[in-house]
Amino acid sequence: MPANAFNGQTDYGIGLGLRVPHYVHILEKKPDVAWFEIISENFMCGGGRPLEVLDRIMEQYRVVQHGVSLYFGSADKPDREHLRRLKALVKRTHTPWLSDHLCWGSVDGTYTHDLLPMPYTFAAARTTAAKIRMVRDFLEVPICVENVSSYAEFHASEMTEWEFLSEVVELADCGILLDVNNIYVSSRNHGFNPYDYLDHVPHHRVGQMHIAGHTKFEKYILDTHDHPVLDPVWKLYAHATRRCGVTATLLEWDDRIPSFDEVHAEALKANEFIADAKNARKKPAPPRPRAA
Repeated sequence: MPANAFNGQTDYGIGLGLRVPHYVHILEKKPDVAWFEIISENFMCGGGRPLEVLDRIMEQYRVVQHGVSLYFGSADKPDREHLRRLKALVKRTHTPWLSDHLCWGSVDGTYTHDLLPMPYTFAAARTTAAKIRMVRDFLEVPICVENVSSYAEFHASEMTEWEFLSEVVELADCGILLDVNNIYVSSRNHGFNPYDYLDHVPHHRVGQMHIAGHTKFEKYILDTHDHPVLDPVWKLYAHATRRCGVTATLLEWDDRIPSFDEVHAEALKANEFIADAKNARKKPAPPRPRAA
């Protein structure tokens, strides 16, 4: 798949994150799920239970890798040993693309294990894009970068977050994992219009979307992934699907995880919005107004 041709190529349906509490249910019941997303770092090991489960899952399901530690925005060069282990997993899963976050999180080999927001500058965009290209060339798999939720901003920023995301992916010639919940969370924390964000990213580069639940506090919103998707996020998802086209969608539910059936039912609500988007695209475009 060419790096810049995600749109229309990743209509994989609704996926779920592969989580430990659901292993037994999935392996025994074999539910009808389009695909599973795995956290790459959970399976970058030499053997044992994680890889045994993964191999059994891959006998029946498509798997897509999602990472949390490439830190494309950090100034450090990628750790070669980490990349070698990651590439071994890529070859094992045959993931059609690999995603990680547009953030930083390490300095001089010390890792925060957090997804920290970046200064939205042209210099940072160039450095980040170069790192994405370097990782993509080493792993030999298309890459999508995910927008993160944020709770602080840099005074040094020279553009909006969506302009920065657009600049990075165009320079890197890569895809976008559009996290709709993260857009909503950041929009409330920083006071921008989330629909402006969705309208101004390069829609043809969106290869995957995330939806999730968040938690409202008095002065901010936190991306918690611990309950169902809230209504304003579903509305944003509907708009994103109309703008970007139908693409692989994943529900994230990572804390206070309920039964598999409850998580699956929540994820499948996305089908309603996907159907609406498909029907809207079938309707003929309204006639252009005549010139005066």
